[in-house]
Amino acid sequence: MKLADFDRVPLGFLPTPVEAMERLGAELGIGLRIKRDDYTGFGVGGNKIRKMEYLMADARSQGANVLITTGGHQSNHARTVAAAAAKFGMRSVLVLRGDRPDTYQGNLLLDRIFGAELEFLDPDAYFDLIEERMEAHAEAARQNGEVPFIIPLGGANATGALGYVRAVEEMRAQYEASGARAPDVVLLPCGSGGTFAGLLVGCKMFWPQTRVIGISVSRDAAWFQGVVSKIANECANLLGETFIWQPEDVSVADRFVGTRYGVPSDDGNSAILRVGRTEGLLLDPVYTGKAMAGLFGLVEDGTIAQGSEVTFIHCGGSPALYPFAETLVDA
Repeated sequence: MKLADFDRVPLGFLPTPVEAMERLGAELGIGLRIKRDDYTGFGVGGNKIRKMEYLMADARSQGANVLITTGGHQSNHARTVAAAAAKFGMRSVLVLRGDRPDTYQGNLLLDRIFGAELEFLDPDAYFDLIEERMEAHAEAARQNGEVPFIIPLGGANATGALGYVRAVEEMRAQYEASGARAPDVVLLPCGSGGTFAGLLVGCKMFWPQTRVIGISVSRDAAWFQGVVSKIANECANLLGETFIWQPEDVSVADRFVGTRYGVPSDDGNSAILRVGRTEGLLLDPVYTGKAMAGLFGLVEDGTIAQGSEVTFIHCGGSPALYPFAETLVDA
């Protein structure tokens, strides 16, 4: 099947703009542009909107009326699922990693506003419990005469990845219209792997000379290499393409996570402040701040060569700035 043959539910304000980051690029010695997927709009925007366009089409085709998913406290994905469920009159259940909070801020506040039902899991037991708990919610929905639809962490599957195949097709048209050449590198934060996989497939199809680099914000490189290559292969297969990725074909930098997922890092916070004060642009401490710190590090160590053309994928996430304000206000 061709990309245009897949059903999608239009949610985002697309195409999102591509902006030149001239001052920051000059400081780094590279040509730097940013794909503003923080401007996708629906449910406060972000990269998950592109995935949900395809995932929601799948859910509706199955007659689903309960969406079940998972993520961290400040999960952009979980917030997007809650917003989509509200728009289409569905119930949403979010099983989140972390203890029940004393206050609801950032994405947790938005989850509540969108009407999601929240369950909190002990962070240390999360990976042992999550599949069981989502399936338990699904079975409870079935017993209630409802039709559940489980969406994996981050919407990271072959169907969701189609959203970022389409994003590369969109960017190619924007670059051609502006007279810009294809970037040497596309760089993004990598939290669950679906966006990364879609970009790999999309670049293979539309920008074959472009390298995709993921900056891990959660796990080690080996884990992502296995997951991303699997999703990319499954997504390519959906499209009838014969591309095959081995884990070693996937470029991941994993030294910018900080202490752990969901906890701001010093380098990430420094990147947030540098970009805010150089370009007037907001990043967040969970995803894009750490990814931008990764970009700085890869330029510094020569992984990204001087003079390269780089496109940074802004995945959104600004609601997560506010719960972590105390880590930034004294800087």
